[in-house]
Parts: sequence; structure tokens; C-alpha cells
Amino acid sequence: MQKTLLGELEQVVLLAVLRLGSSAYAVSIRDEIRGRAGIDVSRGTVYVTLDRLERKGFLQSWFADPTPERGGKAKRYFKARPAALRALSECRDVLLKMWEGVESPVGRS
Repeated sequence: MQKTLLGELEQVVLLAVLRLGSSAYAVSIRDEIRGRAGIDVSRGTVYVTLDRLERKGFLQSWFADPTPERGGKAKRYFKARPAALRALSECRDVLLKMWEGVESPVGRS
């Protein structure tokens, strides 16, 4: 069985979706990435990545009812599908195996 390798940004976005649970929509995902990883990703980049992950079958999305405080616009929420969990696990396993036996200059002072 061939492993599914995800790009770095795809992994980060999927992990943010998992962390946020039922509160995962584009702005909250972007804020989670900025807050946790210190990476400032543009809104457009987040939207493109979410769309790509949904097309690949890793995410499911739906629109919530419009809220008055947002001018009647409905938020689009995202949920990770089982395939996303498998792909993230495979990516983690591959990276850990690749790091085995590598003397990391990153950890040295």
C-alpha cells in the first residue's frame, strides 16, 4: 500500500482543524497556525489549502447559518475525515523513520 505524503502546509492546516474541532473555519485555522506555530499564513493560502484538502477527500465542509454580527455571512466549517488522520499518521511515521540515526545539527549549541 502506497503512503500518502502531505505537504508541510497541508499537515499544519489539518492539525489546526483537528485542534479546533467544531470551531474550525478559515479564520480560526489561520489564527491557530499563527498562535501555535508562529507562521503568518495569508487568508487566501488557507482557503486554497482547505479547498485542495477537501478535493483530496481529507476534509468535509459545511456552511453554518448566517450570523447577524457578521453581516449575514455564513461561516464555512471544516472537519477532518478518517483519511486525514491516516495520512497525518503516515507522514509522522515517515518523518520519524527518516530522522532515525541522523545527527541533528539543529539540537546543538
